[in-house]
Amino acid sequence: MKPAVKRPETLLVERDGRGVVRLTLNRPEIRNAFDGTLINDLTATLDQLAADRETRVLVLTGAGEAFSAGAELGWMRSAAEQGDRENFQDALRLAELMRRLDDMPMPTIARVNGAAMGGGVGLTACCDMAVAVEGAVFALSEVRLGIIPGAISPYVLRAIGPHEARRYFLTGERFDAATARRIGLVNEVVSDEGLDAAVEDLVGKLLASGPKAVRAAKDLIAHVALKEIDDLLIRDTAQRIADQRAGAEAREGLDAFLEKRKPRWSA
Repeated sequence: MKPAVKRPETLLVERDGRGVVRLTLNRPEIRNAFDGTLINDLTATLDQLAADRETRVLVLTGAGEAFSAGAELGWMRSAAEQGDRENFQDALRLAELMRRLDDMPMPTIARVNGAAMGGGVGLTACCDMAVAVEGAVFALSEVRLGIIPGAISPYVLRAIGPHEARRYFLTGERFDAATARRIGLVNEVVSDEGLDAAVEDLVGKLLASGPKAVRAAKDLIAHVALKEIDDLLIRDTAQRIADQRAGAEAREGLDAFLEKRKPRWSA
């Protein structure tokens, strides 16, 4: 990859010639825990990337041995000691960060290189795909600190379902990568040595597909999931495929298939 571009010290942003961006939480000395500064920096960086049509895949990971330890305890305590309005605004900024990551228009991959605690589980659940090393540990440990996983709950619940949430939200216990895969939080569990290869395999599969089609398919999921199948939904989905196949990308994809060659976007 190219050298990291200049960004806030809390983050490293690397982009390769294919349009793949690796975004690294860069606070290894505190296991990539986040406070108000990191939340603001990460939100701003995600906003910039969301507006960049050249970014085809976003990989999120952590520097050092951990993915993210979640919210920094000192920051949480100071936030709680503020007035009600300031406390709420701090919590809202975290909730907006999670929504921004969840709403990214390009596919996102969580490269879980180590422990993911609390908000780190939230970041994992907000990504479209997640690959974790075998030694990664996870916990929704907020209740052990007398708080709750409020801001991350919509995304974690969507990933693991209410039944599993009733256990892990309420006990705050740690669980391993194999359990994270079983309950739906991560897609793959690999060795430390196999992590980059597994992530690259997903990246390669994403890059083999039409860039506009991938974004349109992600948007389709967001609009169709859990909706009632009625006339309005049927018409909406028909319109989406009609719009997509009338475009230049679909013509190129169909021509490439019929001509037994690779489409231009994967060359």
